[in-house]
Amino acid sequence: MKAVIQRVAEAEVKVDGKSVGRIGKGILILLGVEKEDEERDADWLAEKIRNLRIFEDQAGKMNLAVVEMGGELLAVSQFTLAGNCAKGRRPSFDSAAPPEEASRLYEYFVKILRDSGLRVETGVFQAMMRVSLVNDGPVTFTLESPASLRNRIRT
Repeated sequence: MKAVIQRVAEAEVKVDGKSVGRIGKGILILLGVEKEDEERDADWLAEKIRNLRIFEDQAGKMNLAVVEMGGELLAVSQFTLAGNCAKGRRPSFDSAAPPEEASRLYEYFVKILRDSGLRVETGVFQAMMRVSLVNDGPVTFTLESPASLRNRIRT
């Protein structure tokens, strides 16, 4: 599983011009699911995102996690994160999980975050979405679950 996370002042996702998810201060998560991913990868990634200290404390240091500062999450499925652009001019999506499995793990990931007490908004799986955000910082990180890292080492 791969994620691009951005600390945001606000973020919104629209489908067909209608808002389907909107948050204030928190984290925008773009999530890509790959063939080798399992629930334990979603568990690991959700825990990492919940507890990653990327928000400033009163001293201006990145010392607070989203759970500590009462932030919100917007999780958007992002198939293209599984794209490999190493060869040729067209990305290969061979490592992407089939849609049924990707949807299941995406929903599982969202449920874990919600069950932890966080407010989580989402996009619509497999829809053409328009994502807008105000990146706070800017602060952006990429994360890869253990399965994703194992896969990369094998290839």
